Amino acid sequence: QVQLVQSGGGLVQPGGSMRLSCTSSGSFRIYALWWYRQAPGKQRELVASVTAGGSTNYADSVKGRFTISRDNAKNMVYLQMDSLKPEDTAVYYCHYRDGWGQGTQVTVSS
Repeated sequence: QVQLVQSGGGLVQPGGSMRLSCTSSGSFRIYALWWYRQAPGKQRELVASVTAGGSTNYADSVKGRFTISRDNAKNMVYLQMDSLKPEDTAVYYCHYRDGWGQGTQVTVSS
């Protein structure tokens, strides 16, 4: 099973920014990568994805505010989150193949 380790997260004020990072134990150069999130009492939802070729897709709720990117040389995938809103509060997970990151709490609150 693929091992993924996340970093970043924490508490940020509304309107602020935060970047999440995720690294893999193996090369994910040929794979699509995803960021999901799960808010309390809600199902896990797809936030953003990036294909092996670099094409990106976003949930409507984060479009224009979040940016997913990848660095294949470093086996890293990032989620840059700007203009954060309280409704972005959730545990965020990176994912590819059969692997999931450990989850990172992001709390948007004043």
